[in-house]
Amino acid sequence: MNELKIGVIGDGSWATAIVKILLNNNKKINWWIREQEIIDHLLTYGHNPFYLSSVEFETDRLNLSNEIKDVVEQSDILVLVTPAAFLHKTLSKIPKEKFINKTIVTGIKGIVPEYNIIVADYLNSHFAVDFKNIIIVGGPSHAEEVAAEKITYLTIASQNVSKAEMIASLFQCRHINACTSDDIFGTEYSAVIKNIVAIACGICVGLGYGDNFQAVLVSNAIQEIKRFVDAVHPIQRDIKDSVYLGDLIVTAYSQYSRNRTFGNMIGKGYTVKFAQLEMKMIAEGYYAAKCIHEINETHHVYMPIADAVYNILYKNSPAAFEIKNLISKLS
Repeated sequence: MNELKIGVIGDGSWATAIVKILLNNNKKINWWIREQEIIDHLLTYGHNPFYLSSVEFETDRLNLSNEIKDVVEQSDILVLVTPAAFLHKTLSKIPKEKFINKTIVTGIKGIVPEYNIIVADYLNSHFAVDFKNIIIVGGPSHAEEVAAEKITYLTIASQNVSKAEMIASLFQCRHINACTSDDIFGTEYSAVIKNIVAIACGICVGLGYGDNFQAVLVSNAIQEIKRFVDAVHPIQRDIKDSVYLGDLIVTAYSQYSRNRTFGNMIGKGYTVKFAQLEMKMIAEGYYAAKCIHEINETHHVYMPIADAVYNILYKNSPAAFEIKNLISKLS
C-alpha cells in the first residue's frame, strides 16, 4: 500500500464512496466530516448514518475530524467532494497558503454559484492552485453502484499527465477502471451541463413523455454539450467518450440520478422549493441552470434544452409550455 497522505473533504454519498475506493490502495484516509454526530456514529458503528449506510469501514483506518484545517494540513492530496453550492463556504476559512504544493482532486460536478465558475477556475483564482495541480474525477458514476462494487469507469483529468496517472492508480481497483485525460475544462463543464439535461429528462417523465422522446432529448443534449465546451475551451476532444456521453446517459436515465428525480417532481407540478425540501439532497443541476445561462450570455451558444430548464426553474414558466416549445427545436 502507498503511504500518501490523502484527505477527503465531504460526508455525502460520493464522498463516502470515494473513501471506500481509496482505502483499497491506502492504509489510512484523513476524512473531514462537518457534523460531530456523523463522526461519533462512524466510530461506534462503522458506517455513515445518512449516506450509503450499507458501506462498512474499519474505523482504525480513518482519521476523522470536523476541523477542516487539520485535515488540509495533514494531507498532501485533498479530494473535494462537497456540493458545489457549499464549496466556497466550506473552504472560506482556510488561508490560500495552506494549498501550496498540494494536489487537489475534485469529484464535484457543479459550478461555484457565488462566482459563476467551475471548481478548477475557483481553486486557481481564490487559492492560487496551479491548474497542473488540479485533478478532475469524471464519470459516468453513481455513488450507489460504486459502493455496491459494480463495475465503474472513471476518467481522471489533469493537464499534468504523470499526476493524472498517479491519481488514477489510487482509484484503480477490482471494480474501478480509471483512465486519464488532459481535458479538465471540458470534463467539468460537460458534467455540469449533463445535470441540467437530467432535470429536463425528469421533467419530461413527470409530464408523461415517453422513451422515444427521451432518446431524442438526450441525443440533442450531447450536441448541445459539445457546442458549449468547444466554445469555452476549444481543444480536440471526442464527445462520444464515456466521460462526456456516458456521464450524460447515466445521469439522464438512472434511478439514482437526483437531478432526474428533482426534474420529475417539477414535471408533476411540485414547486422548486417543495421539491428541494422533499429530496433532502442537493440537485446540482438547479444551481447549474442559472450559472450556465449567465455564462452563456458571453458565449451565445445555442442551448435550447438548458434554456428551457432555466425558464422553468427561474422564470416560473410552465413546464408543459417550455417542453412543448422545445419539441420544435430538436431534431
